[in-house]
Amino acid sequence: MSRGSSGFDRQITIFSPEGRLYQVEYAFKAAKSTGLTAIAVRGVDSVCFVTQHKVPDKLTDPTSVTQIFSITKQIGMLVTGMHGDARSLVQTARAEAAEFRFKYGYEMPVHYLASVLADKAQVYTQHASTRPLGVIPMLIAIDEERGPQLFKVDPAGYFVGYKATATGVKETEAVNMLEKKFKANPQYTQKEAVELAISTLQHVLGEDLKASDIEVGVASVADGGRFRVLGSEELEGTLIAISERD
Repeated sequence: MSRGSSGFDRQITIFSPEGRLYQVEYAFKAAKSTGLTAIAVRGVDSVCFVTQHKVPDKLTDPTSVTQIFSITKQIGMLVTGMHGDARSLVQTARAEAAEFRFKYGYEMPVHYLASVLADKAQVYTQHASTRPLGVIPMLIAIDEERGPQLFKVDPAGYFVGYKATATGVKETEAVNMLEKKFKANPQYTQKEAVELAISTLQHVLGEDLKASDIEVGVASVADGGRFRVLGSEELEGTLIAISERD
């Protein structure tokens, strides 16, 4: 068997002598391989996320390309990373939510779904015969007891709730900007949360975005806790409001 430069057998050794788990590091890199960035913001009565919408080529139908998925009527998921892995993760999430609904008679809470997906991701890091998925999902929903909820799950199996967060190529820049916005612990309305998410994305990318350039998903109390994707007319109105404000 071939050996690495450090003298250990990569075929049968999961960890390097330095304690690094290369498969997880590769998964994090793969999650950024699409070159996209996503932003999520939690408000007082809603929670939303926004991501870039890029079509591979001119022959591709734009409506068939998306990073935002509905897991249940209440839970939305935005997946950044490899599209094949994203589809697999979405199917897993939907199956877990459906099984929970069948077994207990009510919809799966978003924090529990995040925990289940994190547990499965962590198992993938334990065996040399499996690999972590090259995706980072963000989950949003309105919980009946906890209100607006936002979670992010990484390939290592770590998950935690956020007031706001980001994934992708410009993650660091976006998080730094969001930390400044949330320093005073503001209570954003749905309109303010969506505008903050989009304006943050525009700022870190350094360009003005059109409605066709982005996808936005929202879960709000006003909609009865249902998750939905904003249409082009709503996006146009929001982008105009942001440009007039700036």
